[in-house]
Amino acid sequence: MRSTITEVEDGEPLGAVYLKRARELGPELAVAAADIERRRELPEPIIESLVEHGFFRLLLPRSLGGAELPPAAYVPVIEEIARHDASTAWCLGQACGCSMTAAYLSPQAAHEIFGGPRGIVAWGPPGPAEARIAPGGYQLSGTWSFASGSHHANWLGAHVAILGEDGSPRLRPDGSPMFRTLLFPKMSVVMTDTWHVIGLRGTGSDTYQADHLFVPEDHSVERGADAKPREPGLLYAFGSSNIYSAGFAGVALGIARGVAEAFIDLARDKIPRGARRTLRDNNVIQAQVAQSVACIDAARAFLLRSLNEIWSEAERTDRLSLNHHTTIRLASTWAIHQAREAVDTLYHAAGATAIFEENPFERRFRDIHAVVQQYQGRQAHFEAVGQALLGLEPKSTMFTF
Repeated sequence: MRSTITEVEDGEPLGAVYLKRARELGPELAVAAADIERRRELPEPIIESLVEHGFFRLLLPRSLGGAELPPAAYVPVIEEIARHDASTAWCLGQACGCSMTAAYLSPQAAHEIFGGPRGIVAWGPPGPAEARIAPGGYQLSGTWSFASGSHHANWLGAHVAILGEDGSPRLRPDGSPMFRTLLFPKMSVVMTDTWHVIGLRGTGSDTYQADHLFVPEDHSVERGADAKPREPGLLYAFGSSNIYSAGFAGVALGIARGVAEAFIDLARDKIPRGARRTLRDNNVIQAQVAQSVACIDAARAFLLRSLNEIWSEAERTDRLSLNHHTTIRLASTWAIHQAREAVDTLYHAAGATAIFEENPFERRFRDIHAVVQQYQGRQAHFEAVGQALLGLEPKSTMFTF
């Protein structure tokens, strides 16, 4: 049985402690949001606040001073941050998912990479790359994109197929390619400014390139179902794929919550052109607000209930089943799309007010559509879940990385 101890601080569960910290950070993020957008990165004062309050350590093992939050406690923290700035929340979701790698590294390597206060890792999905086995490690060459948070990270990672010294692919016992994640200092690669996008501009999700970079064996971990964590915490039975999907769903829900709150404030006072009464006195608007809030709350409830139930079942079985994986993927993808629908409805209901940068709608509208376009929001996930529910082998790689 894995360790499932719930840590407390000052008599409160850690999840509640970090949620309170996120709420307290909200005004600072709201003030910085325009600057984050303009810079296309998180400014140093925001990074310092996030580090000081432990937000980069939400999923780090307790043995390294991390919070090791259960998924259902982690998601609301990310959601609360996203209410004020989605780019900050996205960067945290990425960095926290990366930090779960510490559970698979040797204690020495985990401490070297994640032990300091600025032990922040960023990476992108697999790109055109290879890692050849070399004495004591690997020779890594390739290019990776979408490295969210790379501007403030001091380590990067690469998911890459492993080749022998002769260039032949190394295979797992089932005949599939062997994949590993290799970790290396950011200063050892070339960064390229490619992040010129419609939304989530502040994530600095740039591209990086390595050329025959040597990475020691102990700075790598195996990917896939065969990988076994060294740390005993139940969190690491979930795997980073499930945590990424749930965490980024939290980003989407936070964006939608922020839009709903802003719209309700707007509706109290705005009198549309040609109307005699405020928006909130309009029957159509009243119904749209109610339905949008229902979309957000129902999707959130489905996601958090699923995470709690799966955690309880995993405490008994010490593992996640295919049904658990498909449920997390379904609840997460559904939450992202429901959040987008709520944002779209309220954005259009706000009228021309919503198109001005000075108002709280335009950036969030772009951010939610950037979230939906990312991997976690792919419509193909619904197809893969449906295949699993119908007793078929899912064709999509919805559980990878």
